[in-house]
Amino acid sequence: MKLVIMTKSTFFVEEDKILEALFDEGMDNLHLFKPGSSPMYSERLLSLLPEEYYKKITVHEHYYLKNEYDLAGIHIDDPKAPVPDGYRGKYSRTCTDLADLKEMKKKSRYVFLKNIFDCIEFPEENSTFTLEELAKASDDGLIDRKVYALGGMSLDNMRMARDLGFGGVVICGDLWNRFDIHSNTDYTAIIQHFEKLRKAAD
Repeated sequence: MKLVIMTKSTFFVEEDKILEALFDEGMDNLHLFKPGSSPMYSERLLSLLPEEYYKKITVHEHYYLKNEYDLAGIHIDDPKAPVPDGYRGKYSRTCTDLADLKEMKKKSRYVFLKNIFDCIEFPEENSTFTLEELAKASDDGLIDRKVYALGGMSLDNMRMARDLGFGGVVICGDLWNRFDIHSNTDYTAIIQHFEKLRKAAD
């Protein structure tokens, strides 16, 4: 099962050091997700990371960064948004409705099925599927290796995602909640938890 790490939605001082350490530990799919932020902050973060890791980063918004830094691809968060005009590279996208999964999977590198569980980072984003609905979608072939579970995903529920047939999981709050961006400088707990996540995904 693939393991995707999504950045915290806000920038913070130690972020580049932590991301570099995670790449060093084997992270191979990072989604740069900073909704509503100025592109210059994303540029600064990317410039602080070793170039060898750019090919493992997918960018949300500010799609020009894909070519400027030779990133892995772009991710389209809005399920209704079209692929940007003239874009020819790899892309993934977010889906919120099981009925849209079949069509989305045809053209996307992979699809994030959102709101599997209540979101850890954004408490207002609640689960929108029952386990019965997900099980049926799996039985019907809608959930497969190209569909990754997003929303409240953690070490505790990765096995459930695997059993449902998801090809990957997207981890955000379960990782970043182990580091207080306002007071911590020691990020050992994040690295240790990532190791557990990686083993659970294998």
